[in-house]
Amino acid sequence: MNVEKSKPVVAIVGRPNVGKSTLFNRIVGRRIAIVEDLPGVTRDRNYFDAEHDGREFILVDTGGFEPDAEDRLIQQVRDQARLAVDEAQVVVLVVDGVAGPTGVDEEIAAMLRKSGKPLFLAVNKIDSWKREEEGFLAEFYSLGLERVYPVSGEHGRGVSDMLDAVIGALPEPLPPEPEEGEEGEEPENRPIRLAIIGRPNVGKSTLVNSLIGEERFVTSPVAGTTRDPVDATLSHKGRDFVITDTAGIRRKRSIAAKVEAYSVLRSLKAAEASDVVVMLLDATEFAVEQDAKIAGLAEEQGKPLLVVVNKWDQIEQSPQKLEEFKENLVWRMPFLAYCPVIFTSALTGERVKAVLTEAGKLFEQASSRVPTPMLNKLLEEISNHHGLPVVRGARARVYYITQVGIRPPTFVIQTNRPDLIPPEYKRYVSNRLRSVFGLQVPMRLVFKKKASLRAAPKKQIRPSLAKSSPRLKSARRKPQRRR
Repeated sequence: MNVEKSKPVVAIVGRPNVGKSTLFNRIVGRRIAIVEDLPGVTRDRNYFDAEHDGREFILVDTGGFEPDAEDRLIQQVRDQARLAVDEAQVVVLVVDGVAGPTGVDEEIAAMLRKSGKPLFLAVNKIDSWKREEEGFLAEFYSLGLERVYPVSGEHGRGVSDMLDAVIGALPEPLPPEPEEGEEGEEPENRPIRLAIIGRPNVGKSTLVNSLIGEERFVTSPVAGTTRDPVDATLSHKGRDFVITDTAGIRRKRSIAAKVEAYSVLRSLKAAEASDVVVMLLDATEFAVEQDAKIAGLAEEQGKPLLVVVNKWDQIEQSPQKLEEFKENLVWRMPFLAYCPVIFTSALTGERVKAVLTEAGKLFEQASSRVPTPMLNKLLEEISNHHGLPVVRGARARVYYITQVGIRPPTFVIQTNRPDLIPPEYKRYVSNRLRSVFGLQVPMRLVFKKKASLRAAPKKQIRPSLAKSSPRLKSARRKPQRRR
């Protein structure tokens, strides 16, 4: 996996009920993690893209288990913290500033100090200067962590200062990729990176083995056999591919406490570093909610998505069955109705090579540019046959469209009132772009206010002629009547 292109990881660790999920929600700016004043409410790990001061990173909330017994508490928390250290570039240990340091806090801190990773201690629930002065803040320095920050995840106090320091400890970001035509442009025939993702036991490793023609990856009917993403290189029709076999992304409540937790994160990072995402489904069952979530990951990242329905040899071969599966797929994931679908059998090799052929086509689509004259001809046709509606008593006008980016293809339409463009019109334009130019990849459509060609001249106030010249003033007086 191309780790260098992946975002750095910041992990939040700590014992139950210290406010990890509250701090997580505060940093990402959304209520993602469930927050409740009970230990062990979060039974899964949350992964979410976060940003601070222009720097992007993946934030991981590791608080998520319900201890069965008191004697297992320290061991389970230690396991979670160790997993966080293995994957993260920076670790934030959260403690309860009201309750004071505990033996569990000391156990975690001792283990974290051995990692050599940048460590930060967030003393949570310090929501005022009075609590900071009268509380247990000073006692937490005994944990041996130098970077101590009093914060309040609920009220946001001190969080920005801590994030400033966290960002400073992250690895230096890579320089931005050169624009098209600049020196250093990526080779035209570079390998296409494919990430094979999906729920456990859908046949991901079997598919990769069939593609490369050898039993390179361990396969088993037991879910979760693959733990880490593994790369394989092969050629097909003169094009090189790098295929990443990832661990199965299972439902959050089913993620085991140890081994599978960070294999999910590695799978998400593999998808982020890929050019095309291949989502594998099981033909013996319809798509489920978790499949829609996996597909949503690719859509959010702007990655071309190829849906591959495996184990088709176990289904009664008929056009009716095929159409029924497709209809159910579109019904459950309507936002990806434009994606191509391939029915295969990794076990028998049926239509397996079609995966590479279709993935190559998707990559080319995502990398292509549509000539501006063709785009504006289409926009003119749309304007003539599908005018913009009146919104709040006014009607917007569209002037010009151009493509400003690739992977995903990004189009900008200039208009006088972006706020008056309804969602229905945006969907219509997107569908027309897909239909006319055959786009089966995610795309971005932006309506931008048209910039003035030149600034309007300031209105000048002309002084009155009467005030400007006393002579003219007297000349304009009414003539006196003769006697």
